[in-house]
Amino acid sequence: MSTFDELISSYKEEFLKDLDELLRIRSVSTEGADVPRRALHWMLEKAESFGLKTKNINDIAGHAEYGEGETLCGVLTHLDVVPANAADWSCEPFALTRRDGRLFGRGVADDKGAALAALYCLRALKESGVTGNRVRVIFGTSEEIGMEDMTEYFESEPVPDISFTPDSEYGICRAEKGIMHIEISSVKANNTALMQFEAGSANNVVPDTAFAILDCSDYEEHNLQRLADAAGPGAFELRFTIDGLKVTAHGKAAHACEPEKGVNAAASLAGIICAVLGTEAVGDLCTFINYCIGMETNGLSMGIKMRDAVSGGLTVALSRVRITEHEAKAILDIRYPVSFLEEVVLYQIKKVAAREGLTVRLIDGEKPLCLDESAPVVRILKKAYSSVTGEEPEMYTTGGGTYARTLGGKGVAFGPAFPGDDTRIHDSDESISEENFFRHFRICLEAMYEMMVCGG
Repeated sequence: MSTFDELISSYKEEFLKDLDELLRIRSVSTEGADVPRRALHWMLEKAESFGLKTKNINDIAGHAEYGEGETLCGVLTHLDVVPANAADWSCEPFALTRRDGRLFGRGVADDKGAALAALYCLRALKESGVTGNRVRVIFGTSEEIGMEDMTEYFESEPVPDISFTPDSEYGICRAEKGIMHIEISSVKANNTALMQFEAGSANNVVPDTAFAILDCSDYEEHNLQRLADAAGPGAFELRFTIDGLKVTAHGKAAHACEPEKGVNAAASLAGIICAVLGTEAVGDLCTFINYCIGMETNGLSMGIKMRDAVSGGLTVALSRVRITEHEAKAILDIRYPVSFLEEVVLYQIKKVAAREGLTVRLIDGEKPLCLDESAPVVRILKKAYSSVTGEEPEMYTTGGGTYARTLGGKGVAFGPAFPGDDTRIHDSDESISEENFFRHFRICLEAMYEMMVCGG
């Protein structure tokens, strides 16, 4: 397979130039469908320039294909990304930066880098004259906001017989926790001193900033300043505005599937203002956030702490908060173990919230995924990984949600990040080791080759 190594090496500079162009398309799905659609068009045009068959499904998803066999194999990727605040980055987020042996840019690890690499792998198979099963690289545009793209795609296209999605880590992710996005709201805006509370821009990100506008006394302002100083440098900022005292909290963003890796600015802000102003002044929702969620990430105070042997413990991330004089809403991202039911978790949250006069609504959810280690796709991916690295891949589970859930047990998440490589996905300065990335490129190509010549 040295031909593949030579091809990847020959593609490198062209690939990096294309990656920079793709990253410059600001395909933030929470900002609307127009720009993610541009990324899809760009990718399909690139595929056509490689001489590959393409198809656009309603401008929400599409694919590039090579091969003629009866078995259909898939590599599922997404072109949408989460927001990026340029002020928090050390480089331009919507461009490629090569620095200190790493590739930086929003989407370089999640998931534009892997999407483009998979397309180049399809090109390599074609240029090498490999024949066999049909292999499709499928591109979605709304993975970060619920995966409706794949629902619509598979309404008109068949689910591949065997697939993987390079949208996680190595080794092989055989199980994914269930996902729930829950909205908790107050039936009445009874926050008398809390004029405004804003945090979060995406349902699956731990917010790194949050602010509140308060109508408070000099004594309360003094106590807020004392707590802010005690929290340490940079944790809180206080300043007067025309609308009142503005308190800003700074934390650390993280993917909501691993909330313990972040510092939740919304939760810390709720804590400081509840401590000084009291529960009646801040209202029911802010009080609930402080006492029933706080800085916890395991759901203990809501009575939903649970775990199983396969996928580990439940996680909770307070991802968005909006409180004004007229409304009070918060969104929780919950990842629950594969052996538990969504209904059980939801029932308990509703019971606890009802005690505080709050209502709970399920916004969306994804059922858990769990594959047996003997599944055909696992066997193929094990072989591909071992042939490149000389090692056996570990089997693991994740709280992350990938397109593998849409495949009916016929696919798993596989790469592109390697353990120990802090990619900072959903955070500022998202990056991936350049050496590791091109090692992923090689593994991805080997896996696509194995699917094409061997299938299930």
